[in-house]
Amino acid sequence: MNLSICLIYFIILLIFSMTSFISSVFLMILDYSMMIELEIFNLNSTCVAMCILIDWMSLLFMSFVLFISSMVIFYSEEYMHGDLNINRFIILVVMFVLSMMLLIISPNLISILLGWDGLGLVSYCLVIYYQNVKSYNAGMLTALSNRIGDVALLMSIAWMLNYGSWNYIFYLELMKNDFSMILISYLVVLAAMTKSAQIPFSAWLPAAMAAPTPVSSLVHSSTLVTAGVYLLIRFNFSLSSNLMMILLFIASLTMFMSGLGANYEYDLKKIIALSTLSQLGLMMSILALGEYTLALFHLLTHAVFKALLFMCAGCMIHNLGNCQDIRFMGGLVKHMPLTCCMFNISNLSLCGLPFLAGFYSKDLILEIVSMNVLSIYVYLIFFISTGLTVCYTFRLVYYTLIGDYNFISLNMISDHGLIMLKGMMGLIFMVIFSGSMLMWLMFPSPYFVCLPVLMKFMTLIVCSLGAWIGFQFSKFSTNFYLKSFNCLKSSLFFSSMWNLPIVSTFGINYYPLYLGNLIIKNVDMGWTEFFGSQNIFNNMKKSTIFMQMIFTNNLKIYLVLMVIWIMGICLFLFY
Repeated sequence: MNLSICLIYFIILLIFSMTSFISSVFLMILDYSMMIELEIFNLNSTCVAMCILIDWMSLLFMSFVLFISSMVIFYSEEYMHGDLNINRFIILVVMFVLSMMLLIISPNLISILLGWDGLGLVSYCLVIYYQNVKSYNAGMLTALSNRIGDVALLMSIAWMLNYGSWNYIFYLELMKNDFSMILISYLVVLAAMTKSAQIPFSAWLPAAMAAPTPVSSLVHSSTLVTAGVYLLIRFNFSLSSNLMMILLFIASLTMFMSGLGANYEYDLKKIIALSTLSQLGLMMSILALGEYTLALFHLLTHAVFKALLFMCAGCMIHNLGNCQDIRFMGGLVKHMPLTCCMFNISNLSLCGLPFLAGFYSKDLILEIVSMNVLSIYVYLIFFISTGLTVCYTFRLVYYTLIGDYNFISLNMISDHGLIMLKGMMGLIFMVIFSGSMLMWLMFPSPYFVCLPVLMKFMTLIVCSLGAWIGFQFSKFSTNFYLKSFNCLKSSLFFSSMWNLPIVSTFGINYYPLYLGNLIIKNVDMGWTEFFGSQNIFNNMKKSTIFMQMIFTNNLKIYLVLMVIWIMGICLFLFY
């Protein structure tokens, strides 16, 4: 039996995922964690060891990452069909997953950096997979934005040389109180902010959509962007109250900004990317409020429905001849009923429809925020951002699934991708059941949330209001009294995430390039060239030519000098 590379890796990852999940439940019941040290080499009484932290948290997250990766690789077999380098693509995806595994199980800053840099490097290779100028630019923006976080981690590694070990897990309490250790927690938060694309590093996340859709599905659900959140979940005991306030403010602003931007965006993949950014802001915000288990809970439920959302979007793009503009879609529910059904379920899970995966984590987060509210700003921004989530989701549904079909009239659109459908069906059950399953597992003693009736129903009220506004937004097409042209400047401002991509690229590049241009014109090619290097070169050239002339004609010069000497003597004697 001839198995393809996709099928082999699918089976391997699925087996590891199941094993990891069962081990996680076992450790959770026992309330047990292990730290394993593997000695790599021993030199002059210096022991270099690799540390592995195995507890329910790392194993549970690993099982979700491996499960989603296995489905994505299975799905890729048909999505990337016809690609001559599919084996290279699958190996890159597997390397990506292995880097994430290294990051998850590391209690040590050095091995975390290896996983962290592995993610950054492989993500660059995957973003530039389709080789064109747009992909190269997006890849460079992704790589350079993530380098800031890498440098922050390197600095924290250097600072930890003062403390005798790089196993940060021993120093968590110290980092909160000891003045010299607080710096490490600040650097780690900076690293997490770059990887999870918080303001002002948000520009790379929608740009990374240049990667193939299976990669986007993996990156935005459980690997690259969630690495920052996972790192902060691990470091949560070391964050001081001041740092938490800063993180809360930035994360809540990111959540609001991306929710608003998604309502003005027309690229299907970018809308889902901005949705990821909004959810990352939500996870970071609740983490900054001190509820790290809730952040992990939402991280896991979000991973499942976001992976499925990208897979469904990929299926639509694949069938529409690589068209990603939602204005060309419409009425897809008639052509692709199964894909649209799964797309709808994952969308509703994102909105927090009762009893789907997203509801359990989102509703609990909002109720916890309502119960121990810090300020009216925090309360309002959480609920407005939730409303915006529902708003852009329903706008997307109205544009793509309902209404008139706006694409070319001669088409072959149908649910014909059987392998892609099987890959998506593997995730649909998780989207429906994982929320309640994780809630029973992670919170054996339930949260007690005591709220007035109005505040209890506030989530549903905001969701309903968001759905209605989303319907109004969906009318902002070019044929609705040209409403979109009436607010063109605001549309451009909001859809470009408050001009962050311009600030991140042109804003940083402009002045160094301008200065470089001045230097090359006025220094390299100006008067310094004439009086400096070029002048020295010309003088040396003249003297060299003169010396060369002398050395090549030395006999003639000798005879001439001899004649002049004899003539001089004669003249001296006669006079």
